[in-house]
Amino acid sequence: MTGKTVTRADLAESVFRKVGLSRTESAELVETVIDEICNAIVRGEMVKLSSFATFQVRAKNERIGRNPKTGEEVPISPRKVMTFKASNVLKQRILRSHLARKSKQKPANPAH
Repeated sequence: MTGKTVTRADLAESVFRKVGLSRTESAELVETVIDEICNAIVRGEMVKLSSFATFQVRAKNERIGRNPKTGEEVPISPRKVMTFKASNVLKQRILRSHLARKSKQKPANPAH
């Protein structure tokens, strides 16, 4: 992995280069899309971006957890969490990329 993080500014710059909107309009477009996704998730709606992923809110029941330092059992209250499920298209792209990088690596020279 490269360790690079893609930011909102990076997304806006990409929209600017590829779509041709001004930098300001590109940033506003990215913000609008992110806001719409966030608002739908907060309302409890599922967000499905075809060929990318599905975001969904899921309710988790109360359960007993354990403090790893002390071993003490602690109740974990019920809560809602957001889940991200990558699409099969995205999973395949990641796999192909991984295999392509792996095949480009030079084999190690065994010591004779």
